Formats: sequence, structure tokens, C-alpha cells
Amino acid sequence: MSKFIKIFLGLGILGTLAAAGIAIGMYYQVKDKIPTVAELKDIELQIPLRIYTADAKLIGEYGEQRRTPINFDEIPKNLENAILAAEDTNFYHHPGIDIMGMARAAFQLVSSGRIRGGGSTITMQVARNYFLSFEQTFTRKFTEILISLKMEQELSKQEILELYVNKIYLGKRAYGFEAAAQVYYGKPLAELNLAQLAMIAGLPKAPSLYNPIVNPSRALIRRNWILQRMLSLGMIEKLSYQDAVEAPVSAKNHGVSPDIEASYVSEMVRSELYETFGKDLYNEGLKVYTTIISDRQEAANKAIYNGVLSYDERHGYRGPLESRPDLIAADLKEQTKELKAISNVKGWQTAIVIQTEEQTLDARLENGDQITLSWDALKWAKPYIDENKTGPEPKTTADILVSGDIVQLRPIETTTEETGEKVQTWRLAQTPAAQSALVSLDSHNGAIQSLVGGFDYYENKFNRVTQSKRQPGSNFKPFVYSSALSRGYTAASIINDAPVVFHDKNLATAWRPTNDGGKFYGPTRLRQALYRSQNVVSVRLLDEMGIKPTLEFLRRFGFNPEKLPHNLSLSLGSANLSPLQIATGYAVFSNGGFRVQPHLIARVEDRNGKLLFQSEPMTVCKQCTLLEKASEDESQMGLFNVAGNFSTLPVAPRVLDPEVAYIIYDIMRDVIKYGTGRRARVLKRDDIAGKTGTTNDGRDAWFSGFNGQVVTSVWSGFDNSSPLGRGEWGGSVSLPSWISYMRHVLDEEPKSYIDKPSSLVTVRIDPKSGERALPGQKNAIFEVFRKTNVPAKRVVAVQKTEPQSTVSETQREEKTESALENLF
Repeated sequence: MSKFIKIFLGLGILGTLAAAGIAIGMYYQVKDKIPTVAELKDIELQIPLRIYTADAKLIGEYGEQRRTPINFDEIPKNLENAILAAEDTNFYHHPGIDIMGMARAAFQLVSSGRIRGGGSTITMQVARNYFLSFEQTFTRKFTEILISLKMEQELSKQEILELYVNKIYLGKRAYGFEAAAQVYYGKPLAELNLAQLAMIAGLPKAPSLYNPIVNPSRALIRRNWILQRMLSLGMIEKLSYQDAVEAPVSAKNHGVSPDIEASYVSEMVRSELYETFGKDLYNEGLKVYTTIISDRQEAANKAIYNGVLSYDERHGYRGPLESRPDLIAADLKEQTKELKAISNVKGWQTAIVIQTEEQTLDARLENGDQITLSWDALKWAKPYIDENKTGPEPKTTADILVSGDIVQLRPIETTTEETGEKVQTWRLAQTPAAQSALVSLDSHNGAIQSLVGGFDYYENKFNRVTQSKRQPGSNFKPFVYSSALSRGYTAASIINDAPVVFHDKNLATAWRPTNDGGKFYGPTRLRQALYRSQNVVSVRLLDEMGIKPTLEFLRRFGFNPEKLPHNLSLSLGSANLSPLQIATGYAVFSNGGFRVQPHLIARVEDRNGKLLFQSEPMTVCKQCTLLEKASEDESQMGLFNVAGNFSTLPVAPRVLDPEVAYIIYDIMRDVIKYGTGRRARVLKRDDIAGKTGTTNDGRDAWFSGFNGQVVTSVWSGFDNSSPLGRGEWGGSVSLPSWISYMRHVLDEEPKSYIDKPSSLVTVRIDPKSGERALPGQKNAIFEVFRKTNVPAKRVVAVQKTEPQSTVSETQREEKTESALENLF
């Protein structure tokens, strides 16, 4: 017996030595995979790029892994308990490994030749997720144990649990529990109830198997098992358990939900930063704060959305998407499946007409709801014939749709008369073919405050603010007129608006420019010619000044002369320019003559909040005492003193004489008072100025306008340059969107005028000749001049028989210009 014991002990010793030898051998084999102390304490998570507005509203997120790291103190206690109940009850008591679990894993290895699972503590899961692969091998498991033991020595339990909560994969591209809360419930982790916390605590075991969206029944079983475990371990009370276990599955796929829709903006930022950071951009956790102001961005979105739909509806209904009468008899599941398969505008619903009445219809939405559309939601749908005409107004629903038609519906928010409660109804719709874009700048530093690149980013990602180059038409004329004023012309200078033929060597044939409508006005003051948008005057003016010097002058506004037409069509806006270029040029008028650079990124921070980039835009400095007049060199920088404080700041160069800037501003205020921008008078603001623009055949429609602080430009048209249709101009297509947006902006701001230089002189002139008014002349009007350009006095007596009129141009122009509201 003693001999047997000795043999047994000997074998035991040999086995122990052999096991130790194997362990040592394994250790040397895997030691390079064991992280150092520094690596353990300096673990960096892959965090997506996040882009925010200036007021910290999320507008975009880019990255394969959706993750929002949180600190241990931010982990809800119920979530901590649910994780421990589901994954590792003894977490706070073991040294990193579970001996019993390891025994089960060893038995699996002996019995099947492989490890099927089990035996992993939270610490071991952290080790595997951060440092190892997921292959089921003994070597990997042995390495996992070693790393776990080392982690327990170097990190606290709280630090380990924090790593686990932030790293673990929980399905739907969500990494970490904070991201999972957003993905499955659309709200922060701190706002989830016990049932929801237990649900996501069940995901680490098998994210696909227990996914509450894909497999709600299995997820429910897993959730309730965890709740039962929490109850048996004394983590929750019986009443809390009962409420939670009876709660329905409320998870939905919320994805990434930005606070503000600004997809064109976020893509611009992503594209710009990618050139610097490359692929690391998507996992370094950068936070980018743009110059976008959230409420103005929302106002811009609404303005473009409503503006495009308004244009689209007045040109008629192009008919249903399909006709599927067979689908009416299908079951609900089949109906919704077919409807969801049809692409649609974000936020809209595809629907099938179930039945029609005289002036109503019943329809099934893709979400399964059945609704009734009123006549108010249908009656706009006159048949579309072409861009110039529509069919007759419908009298009944049958004139528009029949049963089985598949249509698009858009949500409309209405207010009930009885209670004032806001309710959502539906309106017949169609995806517009026309497009529109808006960009708005702070004219004092070039900060882009809002930007909409098209009707629907998700349908077409082409950014028309920056990527589309279109002819601005008369929207370009103020730049040409400012050149004239800089060269001695005045607002009272007379140009004859009469038929003329030009034989320009840069034009293929003789050119006979005309005004829209074919009318000629005869001798016309420049002020009138600009706010009336008279083409012939603009062409004659450019011809008198010369094309080459005018092209060089236009460089001041940021335009490249080499890319502008070198012929007289330049005066009518035949250049191809983007809305951002136009808005940047108009900023010179808005700020009193300074050139600023548009910019979108305000600052960039790393994952720890360290500042990586801070924009330093060239800024208008009207109060500068050391730089009273900046040079035209765009790179010019210097010290300036504002209210006694010296600092170094990039100074926006002055590119336009302040006298010229003010006169142009004053003339463009008349565009809104009397001219083609009269609709903007609804804003009841006398500090705003602007200019319409419409190209040949109405292919492009513009309105650009400003006050002393903000400049906004709106373009509308078709991407394929088709005509917008008869009667569609800048004043009818783009100006309404500009008004909608600027109404919101101006409601927030006091009036802001362009400063009137004290050197300007206001005198009375003859409205017909532009000369100085005679003493006692009754029809004289006031005009503003630079001192060097004031007309000479005349002393000839005025005859008593001379026509009598007021000195106010306003009342006279009200009558003569009212017909011009939608022209040009």
C-alpha cells in the first residue's frame, strides 16, 4: 500500500512538474501578447467622429462602431446589478477568474477537444475584447487568464467594469451600453427603466440571438431570467420585479438620431477632415463644432422644403407611383411589405388607395395605419402637362386617383379650432423634380450659420451650395454696378435703355440684348436700372466701362476673372458660380466693404476635450484705430485696438470703398421697396436689401439679400437645367424661401444697417435727367453722392407750368413699379 502511495505521489509530482512545465512553456509562447501596465492603463476605445452645431447639437456621426463612453459613476445601479446577475455574480470577490467555471471549461476540452464556452468572468471578457481574438483555442484561453490576473492586479474592479460597459458589443453596431441605449430606445442610459436595463444587460451573451428587435420573444425570456436572478440575489424588490417583468418589449431601431438635420453640412466637414486624418478620423473620437446655429439651420430646412413643394404643387400632379389593384385584397403584412419596398422621401409614407368617395379617399400607409384624406389634402392636384401648363382643377377624387393607386403622402401639422391642439394629418405629395439650396453667412467673419444643399440629402447627396455652378443672372448685377460707382458713375448717372446691337468679337453673332417683357424705358438712372433689373442698361454700362477693367475689379469679391465670361454677357450674370460664391460676394456689401472667407469648422477637440484646432477667421474690424484702412492683400493681418484692448487678429481686408458699399446697399434696399424683391416688404424691415436673378428661359432663379449682419442666398432650378416654367422668376421661386428663413433670423435680431459714411452728400436731383434740381423744382427727389461726384448746381428759374409732384420718389414708384413684382 505504501508503495502504491509512493507511486501515486511520484506521478502527482511528475504531473505537477509537467503541468508547470507546460504552463511555463505556454507562458513564454504567449508572453508577448500580455499587455504592459502602461497599456492596461492607457486603453483607448474606438469612438466615432461626431459633428455638432455651434450650440452643441449633434448633426452627424461617422464610424463603424457606435460608442459613447461613460465613467463608472454614470453607470446606473440597476444596470450594474443586471450585468452582474447575468454575467458574473462573484465579480467583486474573485481574482479575475472563476475556478468552477474554469473547471467546466477544462472538462469540455477533455471531453470534446475544444472549449465550447463558459468560465469567462467579466474581467476575462474585458481581456478578450481589448487584447485578443475570439478564436476558441486553449492558447487564447490561457492568454486570457494571464491577462485577467494581471488586470486584477493593476486595475480596480470599478475600472474593469467601466471598460466592460464601454467596450462590449451589443448588436446593431452598438458598442457599449450607452450606445445600446440610444440604438434600442433612443434615449440616454440614465433614462432607461429597470425592464429596459435588464433587456440590454442580456445582450452580451449573444447579441443576435437575444436582440429585442430581431428576436423579441427570446429577448423577453432572457430579460425575465435576469430579473429573476436580480430578485433572488436581493438586488431588487418584489414590486419592482413584478412591474419590470410585466413590461412589454419597447425596443426599436433608432440608429443614429441627430438633434438637427444638417446632412449636407456634416458631409462637408467629414470630407474636409478626411484629408487630414484619413481613416483614423472614424475611430479617434474627434468632436467637431461647426459654425452652424441650430435654430437657423432648422429654419433653413423648413424654408427650402416648403419652397420646393410650393413650386412643385402649383405645376400639377404627375400621377401615382404605380397602380396595384391586386394589392387591395392582400393581407396587411403583404401590403405593408410591398409599400415599404418603394423608396420615398424621409419622413413621408407610401400608401395604397383602398377606396374613393366623391371628395375623400381611404388609404393604407406603409406603417399599417388606415387613414382618410380630406379634399383639402387632394384638391391641389391639377394634372401636370408640362412646365408651362396644367390641366383643369379637379372636381372629385376620381379626377385624381382610383382604388389601387400607390401614392406618396407627406405629414402636415395642423391646429384644431376647438382646442388649439396640434395634430398630424396627411397630404397627397410627390417627390419634387426641382431643387433649391440656401446658404447664410455672418458677413463679419464668414461663419456659415445655415446651409441646405438640396431638397432631400438622402435622395440626392449632391450639394448645390458648393458643387453646383449655375448662372446667377441679374443676381450678379450689383457687382458690375459697384464697379461703375467706384469709377465715377453715380446712382443718378443716366444710361439710355433703348434697342442696341453689339458686334462683340467674343460673341459668335451680333447680339441684341432686351429686357424681360420686351419693354424699353429710355434714359434711366442707374438706381432705377438696378432695382428694375433692366438688362439693356447693364450691358451698355459694361460696354462703357470696358470688360477687362471690370473683370479685374470683380476679383475683389472673390471671383476669379479667368473663370468669368470675357464678353458683355457678363453684365447679365452669364458666369457659372455656386451659391456659396455669390453669398460670399454679397457679404462685402453686407459688412460695408470687407472681404471675408466663408468657413464651417469652428474648432476640433480630441476624445479628452483637448483643443486640436481653433478657427481664426478674418474678421471685420470697423473700430480699428491702427488699421483704419486695411489693404486689399487677402493675407494682410495686424494689431488692432477695440475699446482700448490690443490683440492680434486676422483682419478682413477692405476691398470696396465704404461710400460705394453704402450706395449699393441703398439702391438694393429699393429692390425691396419698389422693385423685383417687393414681396420681402412683408418682413416690415427697412434694414434689408437684396437682388433677384433669373436666367434665360427661367432655368435658374435666385434671391440674395442681407442686412448689416447676415447675408443669405437662395438658388432654385432643375439639376438638368430645364426651364422652371412660364411666370417663374427669382421673385416667385427663391424669394419666398428667403423670406421664410430671414423672418426667423430677423425676429431674433435688432435692425442692422450698413454704416453711412459722413463723407457722403445727399442732394436734390431732377428724376429724369439725374442733374441737380433747380431751385423750387417740385418733382425733385433726393439722391446720395460721393463728394467728388455731386452734380453741379443749376440756377435757371423753374416755370410755373412745370408738372407738380411730390418730392418723395416712394409714392411715384409705387404706381409705376407694381407691375414689376414678379418680373426679372
